[in-house]
Amino acid sequence: MKALFEQAGIKVEKQQEFAFLKQLIERALSSASIEKFFKKLDKKGIRIREFEKCLEQRVFEDIDEAAKASDKTAKQLYESLVVTDQGQIREFYLTKIEEVSPELRQKFHKLYSYY
Repeated sequence: MKALFEQAGIKVEKQQEFAFLKQLIERALSSASIEKFFKKLDKKGIRIREFEKCLEQRVFEDIDEAAKASDKTAKQLYESLVVTDQGQIREFYLTKIEEVSPELRQKFHKLYSYY
């Protein structure tokens, strides 16, 4: 059965910055790093869907060597993107956090709460 919704293909303007941020998100949410990422969010009082707060509080730099070594912060890279690129990277992040296993979501249920 064909999906009813297909995301429109919007061209990425700043390929290099976009790719770096996308890889950063993938590494943070990989099985090797996800618990460290969640613990850092919990320690800083950030909910899982608060992507901009993750950037502001440098959560990615705290857990990722490539982000630490970069001459720009993840927030600076994100802010350098055009609005459509920002929307796509934010949507990518939100999609990836919904793919987290039910077991991990339960373990870190506080991060997924809306209150």
